[in-house]
Amino acid sequence: MSFKKEDVYKALDTITAPGEGKSLVENKNITNVVAFGDEVEIDVTIGNPTLQAKKKIEGEITKVIHAKVSEKIVVKINLTVEKTASKENPNKIRGKEIPNIKNIIAIASGKGGVGKSTITANTAISLAKMGFNVGVLDADVYGPSQHIMFDVERKKPLSVNVEGRSKMKPVENYGVKLLSLGFFTDPGQAVIWRGPMASKALNQLIFDADWGELDFLLIDLPPGTGDVHLSIVQALPISGAVVVSTPQNIALADARKGVAMFQQENINVPVLGIIENMSYFTPEELPNNKYYIFGKDGAKNLAEDIKTRFLGEIPLVQSIRESGDVGRPVALQEGTALENAFKEITKEMVAELLKRNESLPPTEVVRITTMSGCSAVKK
Repeated sequence: MSFKKEDVYKALDTITAPGEGKSLVENKNITNVVAFGDEVEIDVTIGNPTLQAKKKIEGEITKVIHAKVSEKIVVKINLTVEKTASKENPNKIRGKEIPNIKNIIAIASGKGGVGKSTITANTAISLAKMGFNVGVLDADVYGPSQHIMFDVERKKPLSVNVEGRSKMKPVENYGVKLLSLGFFTDPGQAVIWRGPMASKALNQLIFDADWGELDFLLIDLPPGTGDVHLSIVQALPISGAVVVSTPQNIALADARKGVAMFQQENINVPVLGIIENMSYFTPEELPNNKYYIFGKDGAKNLAEDIKTRFLGEIPLVQSIRESGDVGRPVALQEGTALENAFKEITKEMVAELLKRNESLPPTEVVRITTMSGCSAVKK
């Protein structure tokens, strides 16, 4: 018995592709046809993964070959299911929306000890002084410190009733609302939790809290890249991330990994920029001198290299550490050079967020207004 591949294609051209309104041939569902002797082998790709759809298309192909080519042909069908590309906007931010919270910014670092929590606390205070409603979620599960930096170490979140549900009311100081696992753990006891336990605790702080109306929720992430980071980006619609580093090469290598984590395809969180902490040291007795103890322009060069915004630098000053230790971040000190330094990096962060929000779907991110002068004015 003799037949040609063209005869098979003509027969298959009469079968409609499932859900397409086109024939299998026109829709390019037939990827290959091999004819030999009295047999034909057909490779078919369809988008519907159900067993019913597979059986239906196999039956239709066999029937039409026998009807239009020859009843004696042995039909072999290799059927595969195509992984359909997501039709969602690639810029869409994942996560469950928290009502009344407009922008969620993750503050991260590739390694510990670079001052990520200090940057978070002072940035939050700078935003509050600009007139925004601000909250801080201390997600550093194994080393929470925001409750110390905000001088609320001895306080506990209260329980409030919201629409028939009991929720936590964040502790507030310096115009910033705060929730931290430090409120619920013994200061002298190590937190020994596996990833799922930590994620569950964080979900309670996020979704079982009455944050009220916030323009910004800053999330102080643990150092590195791990379970907590993945849980946060999967649970929340993160507006953007900020990575903190010091200038030395070993810190910059880890900062690069931190940026890469947020830029992975399955995470896709916009990186607003990099902040360099401990950039230089200026002795009190030599106020015009700068000593680059950990290297010069490391984070700035990294930002340029990976095409990410450099948000600014914070010097290595003893009073920054002392102020954090006693619960009065230096951004509270009116008219000082350090207050101005934190104000400037905060303005740069907000400016970059404005640009990012312009490129994201308006239903996913609530835009904030532009800044004027040294302060940003909210709607």
